[in-house]
Amino acid sequence: MAENDDKTEKKAKPQLDEAEIAKKRAERAAKKSGKGGKGEGAASTFDYVQGEKPGPARLRMLFEKEIGPKLLADLGFKNKMQLPRLVKITLNMGLGEAVSNPKILDTAVEEMIAIAGQKPVVTKAKKSIATFKLREGQKIGAMVTLRRDRMWEFFDRLVTLALPRVRDFKGVSPKAFDGRGNYSLGIKEQIIFPEINFDRVDKIKGLNVSIVTSARTDDQGRALLKALGMPFRSV
Repeated sequence: MAENDDKTEKKAKPQLDEAEIAKKRAERAAKKSGKGGKGEGAASTFDYVQGEKPGPARLRMLFEKEIGPKLLADLGFKNKMQLPRLVKITLNMGLGEAVSNPKILDTAVEEMIAIAGQKPVVTKAKKSIATFKLREGQKIGAMVTLRRDRMWEFFDRLVTLALPRVRDFKGVSPKAFDGRGNYSLGIKEQIIFPEINFDRVDKIKGLNVSIVTSARTDDQGRALLKALGMPFRSV
């Protein structure tokens, strides 16, 4: 029995105190952050793009708790499943100048990553147009589709930070719907987004924002976006 007790003591793992556990966790975190040539604290938008799961979006939580129930009553619906919601947001940046200057696509992709927090897809021409010296398959823009929390976070930043930075801003048009509750918005300058470093901007670029909702009519889509904070101008 004594021999068995001795073996049990040898097999037993040493107990670490809280200080040692915290130290080991810090070492693992530092090693992870330094992987791939990055230093400590070098977390960037690219890390977020690579698959790091973001936390719950502020606006989504607010919609579930406060905005949604109020909108349900305003629209006269009885079942919350009838409530219109955001489905996806698509950002599209067309760059005709890329035909003669392909390098402009590199900065466009970097700026789209900063704005959307997700790596975009480079779009290509579907057909050749001799007038514009455009060949089929030539790279002419960048596009990204946002869903779930990233979609909610982008919409939150758009209506609370970006749009108010537009010069002489008087609101967005309440008529830019497609007849099925989806809304399109044109942005002339990408520098309205605070994520863009103005000192590194080589050219002012515009982009289109398409907001797809589950609304069945334009009135429902307009009510949804207005409740979420979209600053529509009075007609």
